[in-house]
Amino acid sequence: MLDQLKLKQVGELKVETIIRLNRFVMTNNYFSYNGQFYHQVRGGAMGSPLTLTISNCYMYFFEKQLVNQIRNSGGLYFRYTDDIFITINWSATHLLKQIERWNKFDENINLSANIGSIVNFLDLNMENQDGQLFTTVFQKPSYEPYYLPFNSIHPLHMKKNIPFAMLLRAVRYCSTFQLFINEREKLRMALLLTKYPNKIIDEQFNNMLPKFNIIEPLTSNNYVRYRQIVINSPIKEKLLVNYEKSIFVHFT
Repeated sequence: MLDQLKLKQVGELKVETIIRLNRFVMTNNYFSYNGQFYHQVRGGAMGSPLTLTISNCYMYFFEKQLVNQIRNSGGLYFRYTDDIFITINWSATHLLKQIERWNKFDENINLSANIGSIVNFLDLNMENQDGQLFTTVFQKPSYEPYYLPFNSIHPLHMKKNIPFAMLLRAVRYCSTFQLFINEREKLRMALLLTKYPNKIIDEQFNNMLPKFNIIEPLTSNNYVRYRQIVINSPIKEKLLVNYEKSIFVHFT
């Protein structure tokens, strides 16, 4: 019992220490580059590894009250860097008033809303059609269907992983079989334009489902069931590499 109490106290001390360091960094905003220390007067240094950490620390304090309000109202709140996704049973007028109030929390943060039956969050498109949710892959207007060219000098396994990973994303994101087919063919066309042989594309497309112990091809009848298996499959943790003992040799 005493050991558990000590571990809890140590954990609380670590959290308090991190919070204090976060506040110090946000207040002083110092960073180092090429062995020199600099004081950022406003904002974060573009490209600095510390900038993302500072922004997450900054948002941690900003969003605490906001998150509690959303969750106490039975809603969902998700954030990735500076993109926020909220689902809640409020009218659009009430939500806009709340966003206006949230913008008064901090003069450095200005939230803008995108409210409607169709919304995009990161690379996911969501549409509410008469109470039924449809999802598919979202691409910004500036998106260009360009991938690593097949005739580049990169190792073959890197090139093969691209159609595999992109098709896996299509299965996870596309809520219906027809949306999946449309996304798969767009992906195929983009890969063909970057010189990928059709044989390699089909090979990797066919290798994706067996990784999840699915031996049947996807059809309109089994798509929802097999897609759920893919979604529910745990993501493998990346293995740490000891570069002092391991040597990687790439050759063609």
